Amino acid sequence: MTVFSRDALEGSPLADLHAIASELGIEGFRKLRKADLIKAIIIDQGGDPGPDPEPVEKDDEADRDSDKPARPARSRRGGSRSSSSRGGEGSRGGGRGSRADKSSDEPERTVDGTIEVLGNGSAFVRVKPPGPSDDDVYVSAAQVRRCELVSGDVVSGPARPARRSERYPSLVRVVTINGKSADEVSTGTPYDKLEASFPTQAIKFASKSATLKAISAGAPIGRGSRVSVVGPFASGRSTTLRLLAAELAAIDEIELSVVLAGSRPEERAEWVAAGIEPAAVQTLTSSADNQAQAIERAVDAARKVTARGGHSAVVIDSVDDLSTEAARRAIASARNVAGAGSLTIIAAARQQIGGETTVIVLAPQAPGKVTAPALDKSLSRTLRGELLGS
Repeated sequence: MTVFSRDALEGSPLADLHAIASELGIEGFRKLRKADLIKAIIIDQGGDPGPDPEPVEKDDEADRDSDKPARPARSRRGGSRSSSSRGGEGSRGGGRGSRADKSSDEPERTVDGTIEVLGNGSAFVRVKPPGPSDDDVYVSAAQVRRCELVSGDVVSGPARPARRSERYPSLVRVVTINGKSADEVSTGTPYDKLEASFPTQAIKFASKSATLKAISAGAPIGRGSRVSVVGPFASGRSTTLRLLAAELAAIDEIELSVVLAGSRPEERAEWVAAGIEPAAVQTLTSSADNQAQAIERAVDAARKVTARGGHSAVVIDSVDDLSTEAARRAIASARNVAGAGSLTIIAAARQQIGGETTVIVLAPQAPGKVTAPALDKSLSRTLRGELLGS
């Protein structure tokens, strides 16, 4: 939706309006009535707030404040910086030598570029992707949430110059997302109501790996499959996941995320050596709740890609520390959307999770021998595998 339209703001809870006002630097926003807060936000964006609300005597001071364009607030981010490829772009706060010296009278400009969502929930419009540039534009976390933006989305909209104590220009509102009107994208069918069907497009493996050949023959995977890779200690679960992830990463149409949950310290390096940078890493010391949250964030981002007609995949190593309910939630979103996108989820587990369309069971390795992961062909299965040509 157009982020700061009056209809959108009026339909938003007060907490969301406070988040937007905070990101915009509107002073005293917590003292404003909802109607006055909406007016202040619209004025801040250079829009027409329409007729004034009927005045109430006790709120005269708040009304007067909302009739003026909001003054820039002091940076609430202090000097803290969120890690990113730009080394501090999670904060708009700037110091000496930043863009804060630019005139506030500089007119708005229209920008278009690719979204990169940061760890703190805010984002940047990369004008010259994939790397950062001086022309990049900050996108508030409130806008990211409201428009359900994910990394890789191509957006356009007006941007205002940086204010005092801000390092970067800010996106005023989102006009288009991936070439479609933001209003059109926002009114799409909710993900959980998308019509799901069993996978019909098999994922073909280019590798000559014996493990992948066995999977293709005995437990094939398709776009939208819900997969568990089950096996005892040292059976090669992580190795199998890396082989599968490498194949998914090589498919241009599929946006891949890898989550390491409860992983050994050495495992991230093994994934990186395989050419795959995990989107999130929760180590052995992480709580089950933290692991579940990291998985949920990755799955939520993938759901948004799929809801817009794209293809995504999430590989999870592993769900061992999660409760049965949490593990099922982790894979439940996988689906093939009839005539549209797909979300494939592959998770390592000690035992079958429940609800899978494909179960890959690995045979125990003989002590002292290091061999390629081998399927237990009697237990590995794909539901409706005939639809994938098996």
